[in-house]
Amino acid sequence: MPTHLVTGGAGFIGSHLAASLIERGDDVVVLDNLDGGKTENVPNGATLVVGSVADQATVAELFASYRFDGVYHLAAFAAEGISHAVKHHNYSVNLLGSINLINASLAAKVRFFGFASSVAVYGHGHVPMREDERPVPADSYGNAKLAVERELAVTMQLQGLPYFALRMHNVYGERQNMGDPYRNAVAIFLNQIMRGEPVSVYGDGSQIRAFTYAPDIVGTFLAAADQPAAWGQVFNVGSSHTSTVLDMAHAVRTAMGVPDHPIKHLAARDEVHAAYTDNSLARKTLGDWADTPLAEGLRRTAAWAREHGPVEPVTSLSIENDTADQPEWFTWAAGRAATS
Repeated sequence: MPTHLVTGGAGFIGSHLAASLIERGDDVVVLDNLDGGKTENVPNGATLVVGSVADQATVAELFASYRFDGVYHLAAFAAEGISHAVKHHNYSVNLLGSINLINASLAAKVRFFGFASSVAVYGHGHVPMREDERPVPADSYGNAKLAVERELAVTMQLQGLPYFALRMHNVYGERQNMGDPYRNAVAIFLNQIMRGEPVSVYGDGSQIRAFTYAPDIVGTFLAAADQPAAWGQVFNVGSSHTSTVLDMAHAVRTAMGVPDHPIKHLAARDEVHAAYTDNSLARKTLGDWADTPLAEGLRRTAAWAREHGPVEPVTSLSIENDTADQPEWFTWAAGRAATS
């Protein structure tokens, strides 16, 4: 049976993917530094190697120890909103860490390289965002993701490494890191409710997103890996149902059984106002996938959150830039993590 590497496999989406591979009978090796992931997320039957993709020696040793059929690269520093303030960390993990894996995959002659990209590559694009539009990232996180996509395209053209990239957006569900104060709005809201804190919404909450239930899209990685016609392409992958952030906050309160829980509006931040995609190319090429309604996905996620209970917001980040002139939303999140 084939052996696959899943980076970030102790984290959120990566653990769901690793479980799907195990269920179909494949061998799985997980590489995760456990910064945001947890050992209990790693499915039974998978081998966990603790380490970072940014550590070239760790990656080299890993590829010397196992012969991988394919690589699913989901490990990332995904706090998009503060990526500009931690540029070195962002690019070390998201760009140079990916280069470490690409080089190792080339040397090992893996059959394919699957990359978890993001709609952050589009920036302030027209909606619905399409793969054929020119990407113009609006932050350092999007820059890194787009750079990896382009490096994979060049590597396939010049050196023959088959790849595919899936541009995901606003994924939520069981196993999200509820202690991360910078990302995953659904998880943050769930944790705030359980901690008795107001749900924090930036601005008026009119930002438009398509919140995507994680188990729905895991199959797209498997489908792309199994279809050579998908190699060399990027695909938008996510829900077709849009919602404002404020409506999502109301839905989270309902799912948690506290429809009147207070909401606190923070100062608006500089972010893309509307981010959702046209995923018709992916559905045509990879096949259809489930599109769980937001209310149902939140019901399942809320049940999981209640089972695990609230957690203290923590971060291991050291801000690289002076934050004195940062807007309220940034200093609020940083202070909340530091004082919890």
